[in-house]
Amino acid sequence: MTLARRLLLSLVSVSLAGALAACSRSDPASGDGGDTSTGALELRVLSNRADLISSGDALLEVKLPADADASKLKVTVAGADASSAFSRREDGRVIGLVSGMAIGLNTVSANLPGVGSASVTLTNHPHGGPVFAGPQLQPWTCTNAGAVDAQCNQPPEYVWVYKSSNPLLPGLQSYDPENPPSDVATTTTDQGVTVPFIVRVETGYQDRDQYKIAALYQPNQPWTAAAPQPQFNHKLVINHGFSCGVDYQTGNAPSVIPSSGTDIPVIGGELLPIGLPLEVLKDATEHALSKGFAVMSTALNHAGHNCNVAVQAESLVMAKERVIEQYGELRYTIGQGCSGGSLTQQQVANAYPGIYQGILPTCSFPDAWSTATQFLDYHLTLDYFLDPSQWAPGVLWLPTQMANVQDHLTIVNSQVSDSAQFHVAVPTSACAGISDAQRYHPDTNPGGTRCTVQDAAINLLGPRPPERWSVYEQQINRGFAGFPLDNVGVQYGLKALQQGLILPAQFVDLNVKIGGADQDTNVTEERMVAVQPALANAYRTGMINQANNMDQVAIIDCRGPDPGLFHDAYRAYAMRARLERAHGHHDNQLIWEGPIPMLADNFCAKNSFIAMDRWLGEVEKDASATPLAQKLVTRKPADLKDACFDGVGQKLLDQACGPLIVGIYGTPRTGAGDAITTDTNKCQLKPMDRNDNYGIFGFSDEQWAQLQAVFPDGVCDFSKPGVSQQPTIPWQQYGTAEAAVYGGKPMPAVPANSGLGWASPAFQVFAR
Repeated sequence: MTLARRLLLSLVSVSLAGALAACSRSDPASGDGGDTSTGALELRVLSNRADLISSGDALLEVKLPADADASKLKVTVAGADASSAFSRREDGRVIGLVSGMAIGLNTVSANLPGVGSASVTLTNHPHGGPVFAGPQLQPWTCTNAGAVDAQCNQPPEYVWVYKSSNPLLPGLQSYDPENPPSDVATTTTDQGVTVPFIVRVETGYQDRDQYKIAALYQPNQPWTAAAPQPQFNHKLVINHGFSCGVDYQTGNAPSVIPSSGTDIPVIGGELLPIGLPLEVLKDATEHALSKGFAVMSTALNHAGHNCNVAVQAESLVMAKERVIEQYGELRYTIGQGCSGGSLTQQQVANAYPGIYQGILPTCSFPDAWSTATQFLDYHLTLDYFLDPSQWAPGVLWLPTQMANVQDHLTIVNSQVSDSAQFHVAVPTSACAGISDAQRYHPDTNPGGTRCTVQDAAINLLGPRPPERWSVYEQQINRGFAGFPLDNVGVQYGLKALQQGLILPAQFVDLNVKIGGADQDTNVTEERMVAVQPALANAYRTGMINQANNMDQVAIIDCRGPDPGLFHDAYRAYAMRARLERAHGHHDNQLIWEGPIPMLADNFCAKNSFIAMDRWLGEVEKDASATPLAQKLVTRKPADLKDACFDGVGQKLLDQACGPLIVGIYGTPRTGAGDAITTDTNKCQLKPMDRNDNYGIFGFSDEQWAQLQAVFPDGVCDFSKPGVSQQPTIPWQQYGTAEAAVYGGKPMPAVPANSGLGWASPAFQVFAR
């Protein structure tokens, strides 16, 4: 069965399951946490799914007839009266924030004499987590001075900033409500509300780490979720970080306000001061704030701090709940970010669809773990290429031939990549929050903390099985996290050999010598064999993004050239190819290209944000039962297409710029025959055949015998799906604080009438 067919069957199964679940939600006996109603009264959960509530509070709506007397409504939480939290708004809705819930199950009941009654069961999780990501990393250090417990909880803090009317003061300046400055600019939101451009930034801690929320805010004026200040347009932007790594301590949430305007983000948030009083290469944060959006971030969605897709999603779910409970319901959410920020957006959008309605990945990566094969291959090829002592007598390599094997312009890309990222898979590398004495060492501390992204995601990948244990695992009687990648059967340099760019002797020597890596990423003579069930789990958890749920989100990818900083332009097209494989089209994804390295265009981030807002605004108008995936295509404005920009905001073409401006290079795996989807982490094998295309030179009998020894079980057949390749299962959970469910299990059906404040009805969040 082809992968496309498997994905299609999976989607049909998911759709049928969703339909059956929807049918069951009206049945109170289903035990799904949904509401039990009598008469004309209905209880709705707005701020989250009823079974994912955290921090002891929830925003609820009591749906009453228009002529009912809401002042006589009685609401209780676990028997305690909460009626005073509810009142009828000007628009007729009755909304209230209940609080003080205990950890675990809490029954909320509402009753209005002569109208009816209703109850709903809310499952409340600790403010410090976890909610669904399973056991948290240990040891963990709270670096926030105000922490009141081991979960790093502390009351939120607030600061104020403002936009100056002085054009020589870019960005936002510090604002003192007790001594307001005289140069405060005004702004008019997209709802036509004109207010002083003053922003409040909330900084707090949940899920053991920092979050930030910013919004236009008028000091000394009330704001509740039931009655927000009028400048709030009920739309949310999520800012992201960069890189991919792991820390064992609290970190800083990415900024939710613009900088001074004198910084260029070089790679996803790393800043280069250039001292110009100009806004250059900026994201859309200031524009979004000016138009009435709230802007949110969490430290755990900064991939350089945490690259675990389940923990990233958990932190976003908790922070979105906070936004809704304190600021108001949402119409839709847009993510933006470069590098690791794009990685987070795309892997979370696929594993937990509905967190975003639109994403704006820049210098993008589809995920962390399909990219890992490229990083492994870079490490192994560099180990061979840069050590001529390994080369057989008579074998010489030109730099251009090394690049040909890597399917790239030069080997600089691999060298930058290897220096920047390979260490995150090396367990003896340092990481924040872990002392030298605590860190793993195979000889002196085999039970120490392994500072790797794979061990930080052991809840998802699962531990290595006993039959694969190294001597170090045997000593501590537990397995390390399994590696979900492999290079068995990979014929490095095949494409270059077929094109006559390298010689058979080079091809043979490379494949004989390249080897693999062990559980500690030490280079070995043997090829690397993927660990099960980690490989299968990497697909089903979304760590390898199969795009099967990404038809539920609108995508605009800003993509500039990158000849040597490992933010390869092909990755935007890898995501496109995965969409096409899963859904038969890529009509919900646009690629905007331009000449600015990695970022495409000085104004791509802002212009793509404006376009995305238009796109989602059109989808929002369609409240029909048409599937969201179809709405995203049919409601996309006709002028939004792939595009080529000139670097300073002017569109040149309604199509990609082409290879002269944005060169598309490959990876060592595409150089070995892999497709541009590049998500085959372990290939299926086929017998070696001397009649296959091995170029014009052919092999000697001795060379062929050497290859047969290297590939005793065959070579990669990239025409077939990868071993254990399967669709991502959406909305998985990974156990409790005390016990992991390795590889995860699907969450129960969404409780009835819950999560309704996450987005406008058109987006069908939690309805699938």
